[in-house]
Amino acid sequence: MTLSEAAALLEKNKSPMRKDGSQFTKIVATVGPACSSPEMLLELIEAGVDIFRLNFSHGSHADHLQVIERIHAINQEHKLHIGILADLQGPKLRVGKIKDNALHLAEGDIITITNDEKAEGTQDNIYMSYDQFAEDCEVGERILMDDGKLIFEVVETNKKDRVCLKALHAGILSSNKGVNLPDTNVKLPALTEKDKEDLDFIITQDVNWIALSFVRKAADLDPVKEALEKANHQAKVMAKIEKPEAIKNLREIIRASNGIMVARGDLGVEMPIEQLPMTQKDIIHMCMQYARPVIVATQMMDSMIQNPSPTRAEVTDVANAVLDGADAVMLSGETSVGKYPKLVIQYMSKIIKEAEKQYWPQIINRRPIPAPQFMLYHSDVICFSACNVAESIGAKGIVGHTSSGYTAFKISSFRPKSQIFIFSDNHTKLGAFNLLWGVQCFYYNRFTTTDETIQDCTDILKESGFVKAGDTIINTGSMPMGRRLPTNMLKVTHVE
Repeated sequence: MTLSEAAALLEKNKSPMRKDGSQFTKIVATVGPACSSPEMLLELIEAGVDIFRLNFSHGSHADHLQVIERIHAINQEHKLHIGILADLQGPKLRVGKIKDNALHLAEGDIITITNDEKAEGTQDNIYMSYDQFAEDCEVGERILMDDGKLIFEVVETNKKDRVCLKALHAGILSSNKGVNLPDTNVKLPALTEKDKEDLDFIITQDVNWIALSFVRKAADLDPVKEALEKANHQAKVMAKIEKPEAIKNLREIIRASNGIMVARGDLGVEMPIEQLPMTQKDIIHMCMQYARPVIVATQMMDSMIQNPSPTRAEVTDVANAVLDGADAVMLSGETSVGKYPKLVIQYMSKIIKEAEKQYWPQIINRRPIPAPQFMLYHSDVICFSACNVAESIGAKGIVGHTSSGYTAFKISSFRPKSQIFIFSDNHTKLGAFNLLWGVQCFYYNRFTTTDETIQDCTDILKESGFVKAGDTIINTGSMPMGRRLPTNMLKVTHVE
């Protein structure tokens, strides 16, 4: 490598804002009015954000475009790889307008649901945004509204356009509240007409992840994957787990996706609430088995929408997600509309770092690799061995060179004690890798000989302050380097 080439490579990776690698669990923050300015986005990154979420349940395409452009500008200026997660709304069910915005219900009261959008919103005539509801529901099924605050039972349906519900508890129903159907076999498509319009916009943008809401089975992901393939878009597909049906089909959904979000809002409403903690642990464990990153989301620091500090329960919740092994924890209203978006990130980062001090004593032995089933089995062995060797000799880090990302996902899933340094020549993929547990991303586009590439990457890590003379790192890659084969090489490197 010439001096000018070396200088150019180092300059592409030089950033005073890059994390020091001491925090392995990532932070996802939802963008909204409270944090969408360039100044606030930069402040949140400095506080610890790795991925920004764009919630397509709110905001116009113009609003989201402006945020995307601002994030890319920050990445370019500060040599970062902050990722973007575009989150589709999915078939969210809601009641329509309620007269005077408050319907007071006593236990045993009967309300009538209709598919007439012009319904006046009285006890006898309430609109719900699900035309087939009367056809699909059955007598005796539970219907929940307003995040489960109101619980009803189906007492009658004409199987056409009217359903009678009995209130099981007293409460107040107001306009546009969400509806959950935990017992009903919902026939709505996972991708709504709004989602299709949003997806058409999203695939024109350089985003790294696309999340699909209310996934019930693996096939629900197909329309998104087909749209990405047709557009030759490199975004990864994330399945949001928020329906009981998804739990029954979890293994197939994980295999069909690139990542998973434990969306505890609707999931916690539709399933018995006492089962939620263990379900979260089961999902995370299975995602680690299949090398899929997993985000734990919803109400993690909810009180900080209004308050300058979290509750003790919220601190414990974030810490437990870290100890469970989640790749990332996510904030929604706390950053999008909250009063203290930067402060909530700072609190979350502190909690993560403290919990991670106890992370490895909490987990049993590193999971073994599965039995050979496909051609990449040998790559799995290399990644698994790299983690074991790194731990045995106390290596400072594990270095992966990847074009597909397979190495990054696999090494991260083994949760090694060493830092993970991933080099790629694809900026979009580096933004996706930034979600992965423990991964630090670096741009590298030479990939000549194996020895030169290892030396180049070692120099970049030295210049960035991640390693120093005397440290040991583990290199993984493929030989010959130029052919971009699956990972087939492991090398122990002593930093000079």
